[in-house]
Amino acid sequence: MTQPAQVVEVAAALVRDAGGRYLITQRLADTHLAGRWEFPGGKREAGETLQGCLARELREELGIDVAVGEKVDTVRWEYGEKTVVLHFYRCRITGGTLQLLECAALDWVEPARLADYDFPPADQHLIDRLRAAG
Repeated sequence: MTQPAQVVEVAAALVRDAGGRYLITQRLADTHLAGRWEFPGGKREAGETLQGCLARELREELGIDVAVGEKVDTVRWEYGEKTVVLHFYRCRITGGTLQLLECAALDWVEPARLADYDFPPADQHLIDRLRAAG
């Protein structure tokens, strides 16, 4: 009998600047999906809300504080050994200084250029939506 896939809940931030560009980050080497670009965020810990997870992860990874807004989308993706459930929220930076603490790189990207970056397949539907919305 095979073991059921592990389910990992992830919260991710859709942060836009005044020019409408999205903040994206590149995953570190030696991590799952290393080198791929993503909307910043991370795994929810036991007993943590998705909003609390997102605030904690952005503080740890980027040194910023955020106000977490509305949920934009939820995507469930099977990676074989695990199932990832991604919850995307609109966020606004409220404090701190943007820095590379736990990611390889960051960029501010216009919606039309999101497809130029190598994102995990789980993000593709949302990227298509954001590009269409502009």
